Formats: sequence, structure tokens, C-alpha cells
Amino acid sequence: MKDATYLALPERSLILATGPQRVKFLHGLLSNDVAGLAPGHGRRAALMDVKGKLLALLRVLVEENPVVLEVPADRAERLEALFNHYKVAAPVRFARPATRVLALLGAGAEDVLRAAGLAVPESGAERHARTTLGEQAVRVARAGDIPGGSFVLHVEPEGEAALTTALAAAGAAPLSREAFDLARVEAGRPWYGVDVTEDNLLHETGLLNELHSASKGCYVGQEVVARLEGRGGHVNKAIRGLRLGAAATAGATITVAGAEVGRVTTAAVSPRLGPIALGYVHRNHFAPGTRVEVAGAAAEVVDLPFAP
Repeated sequence: MKDATYLALPERSLILATGPQRVKFLHGLLSNDVAGLAPGHGRRAALMDVKGKLLALLRVLVEENPVVLEVPADRAERLEALFNHYKVAAPVRFARPATRVLALLGAGAEDVLRAAGLAVPESGAERHARTTLGEQAVRVARAGDIPGGSFVLHVEPEGEAALTTALAAAGAAPLSREAFDLARVEAGRPWYGVDVTEDNLLHETGLLNELHSASKGCYVGQEVVARLEGRGGHVNKAIRGLRLGAAATAGATITVAGAEVGRVTTAAVSPRLGPIALGYVHRNHFAPGTRVEVAGAAAEVVDLPFAP
């Protein structure tokens, strides 16, 4: 069997949206087009404030009922309150079930799902399926924000141990957080709460084309996105790859001639590439090959993803 690994994502949780206008409501709020999604389909999107600041990055999974939103766990309560604020009198309701979110990565991920007796969703971004493990319900979704054609799995807390046991028995190995972050950096996959925060605009993250629909109608923050698009998408800083001369840590300063031009958000040491990182760099230093320093050591700006 090809390689497959798994790990828990405690920083993720769910919000369920129910009611007859649930899809219409979310379509008018989120950056991506969710109005045309049939059950079993999904899409990733951003939720912004009126100034274009990123309040959350979400996975939207449409079922017959409800619509499932996978969100940053530490923002779930705030997001639920925000949804209730925006809905006014719309017949939409929200709930936050106790759920564990796991990631399954690697070329052998589909083989592991089949060997564990779990459904494999059809091909396509964020396609998903409900399945069972014994009597425990499990939701399996393709995950475009995780490296390597990966999946996320949603399960109730009491079913997590049985699920991880089944994945291991099917040939998947546990993955450390350090190895997961290394895979993200190599693949150029920024993570909300680490590489992306409320201080960022969508254009700064490199995720505009994945999380935004240029053809849909208005949504919260749309004016800021449209204004930036009208200016060629130019922002003062944006996420870039960094090939480092020495290992660094998140928060390390990126400098040129002693002047700060950015910050590292995630750093790792790759067996094939050596020390590498994701970080925000000022627009004057965007170009691949630009020489900078990170925490006093020589470094180079590179395009994302890092070369295979």
C-alpha cells in the first residue's frame, strides 16, 4: 500500500446551518459561490469583515440538511454569534456539535479509507460522503487546504479512538505536527491561525483564486476585494516561500540591509530542501531570488510551492 498518515486537528470544529434559507444566507456572506452546490459537494471560502480582514477560512459542505461549516475552533463561538447577527429575521439556525476533525494524508489515503470500510468521496474539490464505522457516523471530505490529495474526517468524540484504530489497522501511520507543518510549507499551504489571521487581506494569502468567486454577487468584504483587483491585486505584503541559510522559528524577522521587511509564520527543516519557511514579505522584495536575511542568516525568497 502507498504511504498514508493521519493526525488530529484540534484547531478545527464544526458549525451546522439549518433552515430553508441556509444556502442563500451563506452565499450572501462568504467569498465563494456556494449557491449552486448540490448535496455531496463542497467548497472552501473566506469570511471577511467590511474592511476585508479575514475573520475565518471555512470548508463548506452541503448535505441534504444541514450545511456543514468546518471552521477554526477558537473562533467558532464568535462566528456563530456573527452569523446570528447577520441573519436578522432569515429562517436560518446554527449549532456547534461536539466533533473531532482528523486529517488523512498521502498517496495511499484512498486505499486506507477502503481498507477501513469507509466511503471514498467522488473526485472533486471538497466532495464528501457520510459513512459509518460500526455504528459510528463518519463524514469524509476531500480537503484542498491539506497537502497531497488529502481528506478530513469528522467524527463524534466517542468515536475518535475507534476511527484512529481503524485507520492504523488499514495501514496509515500517525503523523507528528512537525511533519504536518513541513508538508504544508513544502506545498505552500498557509493555515488559519498560524499563517493567516484577522490582520490579513485575502490577496495577501495567495488563496484568492481558491476561495473567491469573481462572478458571484455581493458579500461582506467584496468591495475591498474588488478594489484590489481593480488595482491589479497589489498589496503591501504577501506570503512567500523562504529558503533559509539556517533553521528559524515562527515570528523570526525578515530583513534587508538591516531593515525589517517581513516575518516568518511557519518554519521547518526539510530532508530534501533544508531549512525552509512561509512568511509575509514586503512588496519590494516579492521577486523569486531576492536575497534577504532571516534572524540574521542569509535567505532567499522563492515561489510557492517549493520545487519538487
